[in-house]
Amino acid sequence: MTCMPQPKKLIVVIGTRPEAIKLAPVVIAIENSSWARCEVVLTGQHRDLVEPIMRHFNLKITHDLHVMQPNQSLAQVTARILEKIDILLSEYVPDAVLGQGDTASVLATSMACFFRNIPFAHVEAGLRTGNLRLPFPEEMNRVLTTRMTHWHFAPTEMARENLLREGIDPAAIWVTGNTVIDSLMMVVAQAGPELPSRAGRDFILITAHRRENLGNALENVCTAIAALAQNHPELDFIFPVHPNPGVRQAVNKHLLNIPNVLLIEPCDYPVFCWLMKNSRFILSDSGGVQEEAPALGKPVLVLRDETERPEAIAAGATRLVGTDTEAIIEAAQTLLLDAASYQRMATAGSPYGDGHAAQRIVETLCQSLCSG
Repeated sequence: MTCMPQPKKLIVVIGTRPEAIKLAPVVIAIENSSWARCEVVLTGQHRDLVEPIMRHFNLKITHDLHVMQPNQSLAQVTARILEKIDILLSEYVPDAVLGQGDTASVLATSMACFFRNIPFAHVEAGLRTGNLRLPFPEEMNRVLTTRMTHWHFAPTEMARENLLREGIDPAAIWVTGNTVIDSLMMVVAQAGPELPSRAGRDFILITAHRRENLGNALENVCTAIAALAQNHPELDFIFPVHPNPGVRQAVNKHLLNIPNVLLIEPCDYPVFCWLMKNSRFILSDSGGVQEEAPALGKPVLVLRDETERPEAIAAGATRLVGTDTEAIIEAAQTLLLDAASYQRMATAGSPYGDGHAAQRIVETLCQSLCSG
């Protein structure tokens, strides 16, 4: 791909760990092209979790906005990102800006671009639950971002249909697959990392951190894990614990002293990919895990009442179980004791792409920005 006479100036904005994982292959594809140069902006939402991802993929942070302050509200962090992105846009004047997903970084960046009439590319566009409070605030973030987006890169046909129902021009939507599969394939092809597991023991992998699950819902999840661990001493239950104080308080209260529950710090991405690949199955409220695990043949019991990733549910690769203690136990027991049920989920396949989403995104941008 070429673009003459001068390379186009692109900005890629990253706030959280999932954004870093999903945008890394896009940044790499841009850097491997000849038609554009890329500035990577870190807002700082998940600094400690993002920086290892950047190092793993050998990506350089060009601008660091340092937006996080103790105990700030959603409104405050969004306003700080908006203000700092606006200053950067006014100084750098990019030809286009890219963001991913549904975070405060994405909402504020798309708004800053809209105010300055700079085209914004939304990676992973069109995800919807239909409930503006679930997940909160992510559903509202992505709905609002859609109205300010120039290029809608939908990961699936279902996401495209969501955008069409909202009146988005079909010519502005591209179904690319999900870039998380690009990253996953890059990582699992590499040598295995040093692992936080006990040799020879099967394990179930757990992640839980979403804002809407803090409080009673997370207490219920932890109670279910404690019961499952007691019922199955032959298994380990590996739980990388998110640094959010609300998460740690609930996890420590219920799971701290159970011998076969291994509470570990958040993993580097290669380690987490290994854990997914080698687990029996996964209990998670993560959006990314719902996309990644089916590609590895691992069932996911989704610890949420609603999901914006219904494709995996429809395929049978994931199952929505919510946060009721008994429902979690029942679903986990089914996978542990019913081989046919397990096999159906494990072989359902992935609806999220072939690992070439980033290249499709970059080619589309090149065709659009270089056509003149």
